[in-house]
Amino acid sequence: MTDQPQHAASPADENAEVRFTDKRRVDPETGEVRHPTADHVAGPPGDPLTGAVGAVGDAGDAAAPVGDTGELDAARSMAAERLEDLQRVQAEYVNYRRRVDRDRALAHELAVAGVVEALLPVLDEVELARQHGELADGPFASIAEKLEQTLARFGWERYGAADEPFDPTVHEALMHTESPEVTEPTVTQVLQPGHRVGDRIIRAARVAVTAPED
Repeated sequence: MTDQPQHAASPADENAEVRFTDKRRVDPETGEVRHPTADHVAGPPGDPLTGAVGAVGDAGDAAAPVGDTGELDAARSMAAERLEDLQRVQAEYVNYRRRVDRDRALAHELAVAGVVEALLPVLDEVELARQHGELADGPFASIAEKLEQTLARFGWERYGAADEPFDPTVHEALMHTESPEVTEPTVTQVLQPGHRVGDRIIRAARVAVTAPED
């Protein structure tokens, strides 16, 4: 049987020093945590799929595809249209509320005016009785006072007095005279008082007017 050739150990192999690296993070002798030296610092991370090494934030990130801006522009345009619609609806609602409030106030004033107009004969009798001194005391005086106070809470007012300037918008002249003692048309006598609710004239005050002489 033929002997297998054996390789003789070379002097270089005999003198080669065996080296090993202890990668344990805890020193087995002292129990302290080892801090990595510069030789053990890992290099730049590579791609986990391909293994390619590259720097973080390099040109590969810049090469990422840019999203389509068309959809963003369309969304902004739609949002602007919806905002305009909302503002228009809000303005219409504000105008509607104003009309409703104005119509409600007008309806209230007309209702009170209708009641006062229906009570004019009663109010005239009350005023005549007061002028003749019949409302000084007694149950009728209390009833008349309560009636006028109730109407006043709804904006009713009796007006017209002597010596006030004549105003054709609130006065009705039934008598007319001239006198050098006045410098402008003046109410000298109230024949029948006027009635109004707020700014609405229910019946103009019927008066005698004195004007200055020509």
